[in-house]
This record gives sequence, C-alpha cells and structure tokens, in this order.
Amino acid sequence: MSESKSSFGKNLRGFLWVFIFAAVVYITIRNIHVFGNVLVVLLGFGMMVLVHEFGHFVVAKLSGIKVEAFSIGFPPTFAGIRRTAAGYRIRILPRFFPKENDESGDGRLSFTVGKRTKPGETEYRIGLIPFGGFVKMLGQEDVGSGQASDDPRSFVNKPVSIRIPVIAAGVSFNVLSAIIIFMIVFLIGIKLLPPIVGAVVPNSPAAKAGLKPGDEIIEIAGKKEDLDFTNILIAGALSKEGQEVALRVRHENGSGDGFNLVAVRLPGAQLRDFGIVPAMSLTIAEVADVNDLLKKTGLLPGDRIKAVNGKSVQTPWELAEIVGNTLAPEVTLLAERADKDKRLKLVESKIRLRLISPSTGHIYSMVPRFRMQNIEIEKSLRMKIAAKMRQVLRRVGIKGNLKEKPFLQSGDVILNVGEAACPTCEEFQETVKKCQDKELPIKVLRTDANGIESRHIISVRPKRYKGANEARIGIAFLPDFDFEHPVVANTIAVENGPPKLKIERGAVITAVGGKRVSNFYDIITEIRQNAGKPVTIDYCLDEKPGTVSLDAGIAEECTTVKADFAEFIPFNRMERLYQASGPIDAIAMGYRRTVMFITQTYLTLKRLIVGAVSPKNLMGPVGIIAASYHVVAERPLIDYVYLLGLISAGLAVFNLLPLPPFDGGLIVLMLVEKVKGSALSERTQGVIVYAGWALIGTFLVYVTFNDIVRSFFS
Repeated sequence: MSESKSSFGKNLRGFLWVFIFAAVVYITIRNIHVFGNVLVVLLGFGMMVLVHEFGHFVVAKLSGIKVEAFSIGFPPTFAGIRRTAAGYRIRILPRFFPKENDESGDGRLSFTVGKRTKPGETEYRIGLIPFGGFVKMLGQEDVGSGQASDDPRSFVNKPVSIRIPVIAAGVSFNVLSAIIIFMIVFLIGIKLLPPIVGAVVPNSPAAKAGLKPGDEIIEIAGKKEDLDFTNILIAGALSKEGQEVALRVRHENGSGDGFNLVAVRLPGAQLRDFGIVPAMSLTIAEVADVNDLLKKTGLLPGDRIKAVNGKSVQTPWELAEIVGNTLAPEVTLLAERADKDKRLKLVESKIRLRLISPSTGHIYSMVPRFRMQNIEIEKSLRMKIAAKMRQVLRRVGIKGNLKEKPFLQSGDVILNVGEAACPTCEEFQETVKKCQDKELPIKVLRTDANGIESRHIISVRPKRYKGANEARIGIAFLPDFDFEHPVVANTIAVENGPPKLKIERGAVITAVGGKRVSNFYDIITEIRQNAGKPVTIDYCLDEKPGTVSLDAGIAEECTTVKADFAEFIPFNRMERLYQASGPIDAIAMGYRRTVMFITQTYLTLKRLIVGAVSPKNLMGPVGIIAASYHVVAERPLIDYVYLLGLISAGLAVFNLLPLPPFDGGLIVLMLVEKVKGSALSERTQGVIVYAGWALIGTFLVYVTFNDIVRSFFS
C-alpha cells in the first residue's frame, strides 16, 4: 500500500511538472515577442552581475585562493563539470534527481567522460536561473566572518593585502566593462538627443535668462566633449541649491553667448531643472494605433511636415512659432509622405488647435471663461489597483458596471463655483482652497458627442489630502479657455499691455468694429484687421447692451494666449549620431562617459544622504528592468547596450559603498583588521553584516514598492 502511494505521489509530481512546463511553453509561444524582450533584458542585466563575479574569480585564482565553484546563473544547478583524476565529472540537475546516501551531491544524472587527468579544484556550473552568477571561494562568506580552515589557500588565511584586491576586483571589472561597452557603442555609433533647446518652460530659469529654441549648448559646467542632452539634465539635477551653472550657447545665426543658470524645482517636477525641453524633429513617430492617428490628425508615421498655413518650415521651432501665433480654430499642415513604391507626395491635413497661456491668459485684457481639459482623478494606490483590475476584466471580456466617469469631465466650461460667476482658473482654485470640508456647488456647461450643450450642477467637498498644503477636490487638470463662446469672464490690467476694458463679468461680446462675432476667434480676427486704429466692441449683459472702445495696437503684443495642437501629434525625437573617429577616440569617449555616469551616481547618493534628493526618485531592480524592457521593445539594440554600460557603472558605485555586505563594506572590515592587528570577532562581524543586510533589504523593499507603483499604476 505504501509503495502504491509512493508511486502515485511520484506520478502526480511528474504530471504537475509536465503541466507547468506545458503551460510555460504555451504562454511563451503566445507571447513570443514579449518573452524575447524580457529574456534580452534579464540576460543583459545578469551579464553585468556575472562580469562582477568574474572579476572576483580571476583575481582569486591569480592570488592562489582556492575557488570551489564558479557559476553562470543562479541555483538550482542545471549542470556542473569538474576535472577529476578519472576524467571530467559531469552532473545534471542534482537537486531534482538526488541519489540516496550520496555525500558527493552528484545525483543520479552524473557521469565521467574523457581520459584520466589532473584533478581540478573548481566546479564550473550553469544555473537554472540564467541571470547573473556567483563565485564560491573556500572560507569566504557574505554574512559574517569567513569559515575557519587549515587550508593555506583559504580566503580567510590570506593576508589583507591579498583579500582586498580580490574583493575590489568585482568593482574594477564593472568599471572596465562599462568603458568597453561605451567604447563599442561609440565605435558602432549611437543616436542620442543633442544638447539643443527645443523649447523652454515658461517662467523657468532658461526662459528668464533668454534661451531660445534652436540654441545649442556647447559647454556646460566646464564640459565640452561629447555633450548630449543628458549633460543638461545631470547638471541641473545634481547642482547644489542656489548654485550657478555656467553655460556657453551657440545661437542659430552662429553667434555665441554665455549664461549662468540656477536650477530650480519646477511645478510637478521631482528634481531641479533649468526648464530646457529637448528638441523634436518634424517627422511623425511610430504609434500603436495608426488608424486612430490618421483619423484624428490625417497624418501617418513617417510623414514629415513641410509647411504650416502655406509657410515653409525647416525646424520644429519654426513650426511651433507659426502654430503658436495662429489664433484660430485650426491650422493646415502640408506633409511629405512616401507611398508603397517609396515615391514622395504631399498631403494636406487640418489640425484643431487649442489656445493656452502660461499665466492668466487675456485677449486685449479680456479673459475668456476657463475650461477643464485632461482631467485625471488623483487616485490612491488602492484606487489605481482597482482601475488596473477593471482593465484586465475588460481585456478578458468580463463586462459589468466597469464605467468610471469623473464627476467633472474634460471639456466642461466652469460657469459658477460657489457664489462666484464665470471664475477664472485662479479664482476657481482659490475658492476650492477656502471651502475645505464644505459642500461646494460647481455649475458647468457640457457639450456631448453630438454637439448638444447642457448645464449641470456638481457638488464637491474639498479636502486636504495627505502631503498637500491646501484643500483639493481630488483631480488634476489642464486649464483651457472657452473660445467657442464670446463670453468675458473678467478683464485685467496688464503691465506694458493694453488698458483694462470696462466690460463686466459674464458679458457676451456681440460685435467688433460693427461686425457680428460668435466666438473669441472672430473677436481676434476682427481686432487684428483693425490693428493700429481704434475699434468699438459691443457687448450685452442681462439683455443690457454696452460699448467700449479699444486702441488695437500691435496684435502680438496685446495678448498672452498662444495656440497649440488640440490633438497629440507624436513627433520623433531630434537625434544626432555620436560616433568615434577611431579606436583611440572610442576609448576616450568610453572613458569620459563612464566617469560621467559614475560621478552622477555618486552625487545622487550624496544628495540622497543630505536630503537634497527624495528616495522616491531612485530606481531599484524592478524599475531598471521595466525601463530596460521599454528600451529593448521600442529602441534600437545599441540603445540597450548603452544602457548596460550605465548599469555597469552604477553597479560599481553601489558595490563600493562602505556598508556590509557590499564589497566596500567588506573592504572596510578588512582595513579595520589591518589597523587593529586582528579581525573583529565572528559575533561582531555577524552583527554588522546582518544589520547591513537589514538596512539594504528595507531600502530595497521601499524602492521596489515605488518601482511597482511607478511602472504599473502611475
């Protein structure tokens, strides 16, 4: 009976393993592209770990330390080979096929091949988890003092002057591998973002200093060689509070200029920045849904913009300038497109525009009503997880009450908030702050898909959320203007601008210069046609007419409103080929790039310790793997190789931290031993190393949690 049960148990386990294997194979085949990308990411990341361990292995061998095992991949062991007197001893899956009373641990699937030879001391293994590796030296442990041994070749029996180089070799190999990786990358050539100003954030240090789109940074913080846009980001993020960073700029006309910028933390940003936006190209990028892009914009991936409203454009900043000054409902783009036979043709597309302003927008002192766009509910992690679950249910076809509409919707025009009628965006936000924990009615004008307008009253209760300094209604939104209706929310006095018109709040503009108008686009058009001379503006409020006179002046100087595409248009990044002129140049470029990333990692850790950088900005293994996956899936392979060089340089810095069980911490313990004349007690070393593990483990859990939230729920 017992033998029958034992046989049944073995068969059941075998069936389970077959089922699991079949399931893995099925899922892999169904998602072969995703699986391939994941495999490339994990193998690349594992190679950086393996290089580190190989450094320990090589120097240990050269130092006469007995190396018991060197493994490519982590346990359980798939296969191992060791040189014995009888030949080469091979064992396969020893943990899965154990043999009774087998002290050697070779298992059932073990055999010897080859001729008799001199026995070797190291077993070379391949682990079933092929993402890294390890080296096992006699007497060396990662969780305390080494194991006592009489063998003179034991790690612990070697002098400190030998043990320190063995431990430091891992870091050295990571630095060396980073240099080699970057050298190979620059020999082949890689396209990176050039240090060119694509745009500047309004009211940012770059904007206040006078940097313009098209300016190229040719020197920053004393660095001139191989500059790309990364140098700009690093210089700003890692500068000290209030520190001036020197820049040399070459303008489009060839002239040069010098600037001293102080990086600041811009609204919504986590790190200090100058407010310089990278440049985009005029070519439409690849997208997941080509049909949706064509339907919304009339454009296709690969199209290159040639003209805007009949004006030829050569650069993206020329495109942005023309579009920005087109204060109209739409703009006409002319794009060059290649057909199936690679023949070029011109296609015309009309794109809807929206008008925006970096501050309180106005049209000749008139502020239109404000409208909400891109509303996002500020969700807790629990709400984000629930939203992800709803997405999963939709994908597998499970229907139900899955709709989740925000109480305010994108496109809502704010008519009233509390007692305030036709509020501006600033007035809306101030009212919300003052009504903490109170019922606040919001009246909106909403237009449905058929163009039918309706009015709604929504009641909210502003609350002070955790980490916030003021009351909110739990949404983030982009302020927009209601240009479809000629209603004035307010008029304002503008310094060095047009005089404040005496038009009451909520008034409807009916005519400009005697011509009827039905929206703010008409108002702008008629005022511009009367530029330089007085023009009358007729309005009506509560059926009472009124008239004011306006000296139109120069149109561009009398409004802070700019136009932008209402539909997102995905442009390719502007890229420049960075390639070495030869092997010597490649070595120099690889060395400089390694030093840059090592310095960046070191300064980031330093800023973290003094509190200048939040630990939320750090990325752990999950975040690195997630970011690497996107690079592998969306970018050329050379970009991932470049990223591996960055990872290798970062591993070198982290492993040299003076905290056990990092290599740097073990080196510190050895230096203490050298100064003291003897090693710390096993108990003391154990306490120090376990405390280090606890600290690192806690920090790793923290950054991993942030990685998961950022990667899957943000």
